[in-house]
Amino acid sequence: MMNTNETENICGLKREDFQTTINGKKTDLYILRNDKGNEVAITNYGGAIVAIMVPDKDGKMANVIQGHDNIEEVINSPEPYLSTLIGRYGNRICKGKFQLHGKEYSLPINNGPNSLHGGKKGFNAKVWDALQMNENSLVLKYVSPYGEEGYSGEVKVTVVYSFTNDNELVIEYMATTNKKTIINLTSHGFFSLSGIANPTPTIDNLICEINADYYLPIDETSIPTGEIRFVKGTPFDFRTPKPVGQDIDADDEQIKNGAGYDHCYVLNKKEEGELSFAAKITEPVSGRTMEVYTTEPGVQLYTDNWADGYKGQNGATFPRRSGICFEAQHFPDSPNHPYFPSVVLNPGEQYKQKTIYKFGVNK
Repeated sequence: MMNTNETENICGLKREDFQTTINGKKTDLYILRNDKGNEVAITNYGGAIVAIMVPDKDGKMANVIQGHDNIEEVINSPEPYLSTLIGRYGNRICKGKFQLHGKEYSLPINNGPNSLHGGKKGFNAKVWDALQMNENSLVLKYVSPYGEEGYSGEVKVTVVYSFTNDNELVIEYMATTNKKTIINLTSHGFFSLSGIANPTPTIDNLICEINADYYLPIDETSIPTGEIRFVKGTPFDFRTPKPVGQDIDADDEQIKNGAGYDHCYVLNKKEEGELSFAAKITEPVSGRTMEVYTTEPGVQLYTDNWADGYKGQNGATFPRRSGICFEAQHFPDSPNHPYFPSVVLNPGEQYKQKTIYKFGVNK
């Protein structure tokens, strides 16, 4: 097992602070590095990304993702999905119910009247088996047993994190099942491009572009209504870059339903499953940029509408709207909307997803 120079990392996180044993499985901290000397730090508890160290326009390093600096705080975070992997089903399923091969399934209710992010103990709260392949890639594996959180089938999941010399954090997902089931995996990174701080600055001034002509309106419990709505003339139009804060509190029913942005965008695609540009954010002061590319049909834009200033790594605090999430995924509540892209996985098939978060600077 490789974990070189863990004492010399630039993120200031200590490996021993992430080491414990949970139900016989060991947790640890893994550092990925590229040849530019930038870093990504990940723990195998929930696959949580706890640091992404990248430079600003003057070469100054900062951590641009929200997380914690020890395993106890990761486990007990006020935000249980803070920069973690999400499964078996990212986002919401209406009233926790769906039908599959003529049978109704019931999932735990953990978000208003609905089931969110895989239930009460989703993939974000599991210890994954970890193998660091080399300095820039980490393989995580988890076997979700039959019936876990109410889902059918035993599902074997592999997630590979790699950090390229182009400052791309690449996340590749694969999964198989032994019985027909549904699956919708994602990564719930809370990005703060100005760098985490005490307090971490608001995301209002980020310039954001989203490659989507349509989005999914939601009801007051955040379930898609079934409509696929044109963004033109709404606060949801990011086809031309604009500040995140410009319309975040607009007098708009959809903004009110999400308490800000908490909506799935229907990404513009030439063909299903192609790896294509989804979104870009630019932080005007530091010059840092992040581009998102994904094979998924949708991306959930979430503007951290519920944070309250809780404590994160290295003394940082995370006030409301200090992070932004681009959760690449299939659409929320897809099992209950037959015309949404299918989330069914059959035995003998392989679920695959690839999402890239690419960091850069505008000089």
